[in-house]
Amino acid sequence: MSQQDTPAPGTVGTPLDPAFFDCVNQYLELTNKHAQQHGLKRTSIAALYAAARFNAHVYLSVEGDAAAARSEFLDYMTTLYRRMLNEHLDGLGQERNIAVGESELAAEYAALQAAQAAAANADKPE
Repeated sequence: MSQQDTPAPGTVGTPLDPAFFDCVNQYLELTNKHAQQHGLKRTSIAALYAAARFNAHVYLSVEGDAAAARSEFLDYMTTLYRRMLNEHLDGLGQERNIAVGESELAAEYAALQAAQAAAANADKPE
C-alpha cells in the first residue's frame, strides 16, 4: 500500500502537519496486518466500530452539553465521513485506473481547478 503523504483532493490547499499522515499510515499498517489475519470486510467493520467508539469518547470528553448537541455532532461526523470516503474513492480509483462513478465532489473539484487556473493566469506577465 502506498504511503499517504498529500492531502486528499477536497483538502488541496489546506496544508496538514506531516505528523497527521504518519498517524494515518500507522493505522493503515495495523489494519493491513489485521486484514491478513481476519480478512478485509471484518477488518473494515472493526476499524469503523473502533473509530465510532473513539469519536463518541472524544465528543463526550469535550462537549459541554452532549444531549443538546448530539444531532448536530452526528450530522457533522456523517458528512465528514462521506466526504473522506468520496475523496478516497476518487483518489484510489484514479490511482488504480478503476472506474468508480461520478464523484459527489465533482463540482468542488472543478471549482478548485478553475481557481487554480485563474491564479496561474494572474501570475503570468502580460
